[in-house]
Amino acid sequence: MPEGLLLVDKPKGWTSHDVVAVLRKLTPKGTKVGHSGTLDPMATGLLVLLFVKATKSAATLQGLPKIYSGSIRLGVRTETADMDGKVTAEAPVPALSIDQLRALLDSLTGDLEMPVPRYSAVKHEGRPLYDYARKGIETPEKRRVSRVESWELLSWESPELAFRVHCGSGTYVRSLAELVGEKLGCGAALSALRREAVGTYPLSDAAELAALRAGGAAFLESRLKPLEAAPA
Repeated sequence: MPEGLLLVDKPKGWTSHDVVAVLRKLTPKGTKVGHSGTLDPMATGLLVLLFVKATKSAATLQGLPKIYSGSIRLGVRTETADMDGKVTAEAPVPALSIDQLRALLDSLTGDLEMPVPRYSAVKHEGRPLYDYARKGIETPEKRRVSRVESWELLSWESPELAFRVHCGSGTYVRSLAELVGEKLGCGAALSALRREAVGTYPLSDAAELAALRAGGAAFLESRLKPLEAAPA
């Protein structure tokens, strides 16, 4: 099995581990397969898979900046900070203009300190936070500083705000959605998310998972890229 990386367009409802498991079945037994950063099941888009010695570069690739597009639903709060979670509160959405929302997004750039979602893989005493949350066990709030380079308001039709955000590694877009809701006073939750780029690797170069499964090992190998093949 050649070493290298594979760009995959992850479908909604799949975990990153699910994708790795499917592609591992297309490689010789014992082949090392990993990824360079998870996507939530509700999210779609670019997942970077690593094969053989390329798995050693997982941490480096995970540290690359990301581009996401998606939508935020105003007027609602949920347990998971996205619309897959149980609704915990609802509130009227104020009358907002596109200019007001653009100004708000522009103000939420730079280094932002935000709480880590309770339903996340961040560890507390060796266990992921989602494990405690699912069992109803309270844990101390963990906060993380995230770098947001820019927000673009794509459209606004109450209560849905569509956006594109350029951000640093480790940014929880669910936390950004909650921050928008907090600033507006009505609450908010992430309603859709799609990863468009990891560093200079674009979603446009990714293969669909269904095509990889249908094409088998030969098609997978034809889509492998060397680590140094990132476009300029």
